[in-house]
Amino acid sequence: MKQIVLASGNKGKLQEFAQMMSGFKVEILPQSQFDVPEVAETGTTFVENAIIKARHAAQVTGLPAIADDSGLEVDALRGAPGIYSARYSGEGATDVRNYEKLLTAMADESSRSARFQCVLVYMRHADDPTPVICQASWEGQIGVAPEGQQGHGYDPVFIPEHESRSAAQMSADEKNAVSHRGKALALLVEQLAKQGQLA
Repeated sequence: MKQIVLASGNKGKLQEFAQMMSGFKVEILPQSQFDVPEVAETGTTFVENAIIKARHAAQVTGLPAIADDSGLEVDALRGAPGIYSARYSGEGATDVRNYEKLLTAMADESSRSARFQCVLVYMRHADDPTPVICQASWEGQIGVAPEGQQGHGYDPVFIPEHESRSAAQMSADEKNAVSHRGKALALLVEQLAKQGQLA
């Protein structure tokens, strides 16, 4: 069985990837299993940061690696928090502090359109000159108050297109079928299967 390292220690992400690749002869392992240290995300785009993380995980483990970089873009805030979504509220940022800062920034905005972006990168090895890059987005609006207990990050304040509920009020299966990461992962699985990387 082929082993692929996921450049993340996030249990939710690991579960999502493992679930979507369960039909193939691959095992998705978290980088924490190999004591891969965190790497500084010094890129200015989601693509650059995903490549940095995938290359680092592949280098340390010697295995093919998948990394994702994702975040929330709010039109009224000129694309912020963007690549800084996870650390939007500064040092020691938490999900709650991040979305509270966002709601404060959006207090006087009538235009509340936003989207989640996800970029996934697959590298066969650390020096892979042609990494597979897949990108997908999830359109929606920023709500006026947090709602729901599911999900993580900005889910309680994000109301997807054609929905009256927040992303945090959707079940994991509902969310995976339409979310930015679910869509990017489906594209990645399709690309890797075509290349014979999942055989």
